[in-house]
Amino acid sequence: MSEKTLSDIQREVDDYISQFKEGYFSPLALMARMSEEVGELAREVNHFYGEKPKKADEADNSVEMELGDILFILSCFANSLNIDLTEAHNKVMHKFQTRDANRWTKKITEL
Repeated sequence: MSEKTLSDIQREVDDYISQFKEGYFSPLALMARMSEEVGELAREVNHFYGEKPKKADEADNSVEMELGDILFILSCFANSLNIDLTEAHNKVMHKFQTRDANRWTKKITEL
């Protein structure tokens, strides 16, 4: 499978959601769904990297699947508000590259 851009992902999610009469959930409902998915990611991280093992009867989820769920909900959220995630990413990276340019210790690279 070829790599997808954020625009490809947003378009694919929109194509999927557009087939249903209900369309996108409201921003408030999407925020609740995002919070739910982040909680599920936290649970998986805690099971995999933390001290809390899964119970024998717990579903076999993964950090990868939970991140995928978050990306789907994020795409729904952005699409519902007509936000281009690539543009939003570019703006945020510019912010970090200027505001935080000297905040962290950079690795020394050899020439």
